[in-house]
Amino acid sequence: MTKTAAIIGGGSLSEDFALRFFEKNTCDYLIAADRGLLVLKKMGIVPTHIVGDFDSAREEETRVYRDMSGVEVCRLNPVKDITDTHAALDIAFGLDCKKIFLLGCTGRRLDHTIAAIRDLRFGLAENRECVILDPCNRIRLVNKRMVLRKKEQYGRYISLFAFGETVRGLTLTGFRYPLNDYDMESVSALGVSNELTAAEGIISMKSGTLVVIESKDGEL
Repeated sequence: MTKTAAIIGGGSLSEDFALRFFEKNTCDYLIAADRGLLVLKKMGIVPTHIVGDFDSAREEETRVYRDMSGVEVCRLNPVKDITDTHAALDIAFGLDCKKIFLLGCTGRRLDHTIAAIRDLRFGLAENRECVILDPCNRIRLVNKRMVLRKKEQYGRYISLFAFGETVRGLTLTGFRYPLNDYDMESVSALGVSNELTAAEGIISMKSGTLVVIESKDGEL
């Protein structure tokens, strides 16, 4: 059976959105990354794992969970070369989770958002499905054929960006703005705000990696 995990980061995350997520998704593991623990605390939800240097989550607010039996704690040195989210991903990989949701990884700190998107590449390397979610966006990295179904869309708009190197032979079918065997450079803005016109939209490429962002208008 496929194991799943949810990582709760320290970015913007409303309780309403988090509760809706937990109502729809059953996860084997719940990993709080530093300040993400405070969101869970407000909702009275106990994580299975806590990771971070706890520079954001104050000592008195996290001690109750760190002392709780059944909660595994990974305390990081504040002087480190990886983010708390990256460390949480490492835990999820070690638990053999094949699908990993990342919540609370977007918001006001754009640097942390970019770092979280970059961390998705480790999911590709480990052959895991990693997805960043917030109320307005679903973000994934893709390096092989992908089918987007209109009835399962997260939002109306679909934007594609070359991640790092050029994406060779990019073909889009079922989209308002189709492409055929196009080489998308990392500086290209061509892929912004596309839309599905068919029941299914197919994304394929010969080589390279895409950031795929499904978006809807609204407030975080």
